[in-house]
Amino acid sequence: MYINGQWCEAADNSRFPVSNPATGDILGDVPNGGRDDVKKAIDAAADAFKSWSKTTAYQRSQFLYRAYTLMIEKKEHLAVTMTSEQGKPLKAARNEVQYGADFLLWYAEEAKRIYGETLPAPRGDQRFIVQQHPVGVVGAVTPWNYPISMLTRKIAPALAAGCTIVLKPAESTPLCAVEMFKIFEEAGIPEGVVNLVTAEDPKPIGDEFINNPKIAKLTFTGSTNVGKMLAQGAAANMKRVSMELGGHAPFIVFEDADPEHAAKGVSLVKFLNTGQACISPNRIFVHKSIAEPFIETLENRVRRMRGGNGMEDGISIGPLVGPGAVEKVERQVNDAVEKGARLVCGGHRLLDDGLDRGHFYAPTVLADVREDMLIYREETFGPVAPVLTFESEDEVLEKANDTNYGLAAYVYTPNIGRAFRMFEGLKFGIIGINDINPTAAAAPFGGMKESGLGREGGHEGIAEYLETKLGGFSI
Repeated sequence: MYINGQWCEAADNSRFPVSNPATGDILGDVPNGGRDDVKKAIDAAADAFKSWSKTTAYQRSQFLYRAYTLMIEKKEHLAVTMTSEQGKPLKAARNEVQYGADFLLWYAEEAKRIYGETLPAPRGDQRFIVQQHPVGVVGAVTPWNYPISMLTRKIAPALAAGCTIVLKPAESTPLCAVEMFKIFEEAGIPEGVVNLVTAEDPKPIGDEFINNPKIAKLTFTGSTNVGKMLAQGAAANMKRVSMELGGHAPFIVFEDADPEHAAKGVSLVKFLNTGQACISPNRIFVHKSIAEPFIETLENRVRRMRGGNGMEDGISIGPLVGPGAVEKVERQVNDAVEKGARLVCGGHRLLDDGLDRGHFYAPTVLADVREDMLIYREETFGPVAPVLTFESEDEVLEKANDTNYGLAAYVYTPNIGRAFRMFEGLKFGIIGINDINPTAAAAPFGGMKESGLGREGGHEGIAEYLETKLGGFSI
């Protein structure tokens, strides 16, 4: 672990193993931190905040620029670590490292754009000044599916704002976090500003984040159920929270869209990271008039996808995170088929050629999906594309919004009027209009309803780590 600028073991010297989800091989082990360890890290961050919060925006910017430069230099090493530990194909891992580095670069610049303002006062002898101040020590919890970019998406704006941070990475991907903190150390970020606590059991860490009065803000990316528990605990202590939670994205293809182009788009975003992405399409609504050519194109593309170890060339489907994830996908597919869905392709575990050592499921397309099937309601987080048909704009808008989630949605249509109606009518935080990648470090990322609170990325992302302070001066 990395606490107060020092690499250290857990207080009880315990460790836990980390394995490769594609092969089952043990990659190594890391300290198994507990409540005493996270208290120590929080104390270090609180002490460091006194001086870090007083540094200039230009000084904080230089530290982030240096970390960005080092991250780019070590891009291949980070990507290989990620593929070994998380499983995604090496090409996708390289893309994620670049995306993660983009947040360091963006917030190195955004640090210098924290502006105040003066306001007109009702009295002649009065002046109002508004300033932005860092909230304080941040407790951060990051997920396994994007184990590097989700670190920088939280750490970069926190540091740019003048906050210090204690981070608990996902228990299945701590090695990526260790490699990133080596970069922060090499960048010369002062002791106590960034702290890393690895732990096999996240509960004691989360409890301490919630109850320790030195933590001013909690930021979490993960499941909606866990996010709700953390937010509830934080509310009892009036802590600020940012929550990036689950999704159940609709992908809507209208009759005026090119079905082959749309099918290509959905195949790229649906099976990205083996479907283990919160913005992954979970309900694919295709106009009835073009459903068959859409499904045919999608099937042809999906059948060509190869599952396997992400280190091998030509692999597009990596392993799922664990046996529970495979079982969930299997349960949803079996339920859909039993209730009348048409299995177009896939629909089984991948066990040949040594894949039985990992957690693999074949890329799958289901047609004739209905509202009474589990897959229509539950987030899948796996390589399954469920296709439904619709006949009218009003019908599909109502169905798309019929979910407790509200993170991402996608629409394919060349009609600009319809595009705006859907953009304004869909109750989701991120809408891709003929665009399967509506994300960037410069853009706000986050959801509505049970998909979360707050935004990450863009200038909105740094605002999550700032408090507004008003000065009223009588002169």
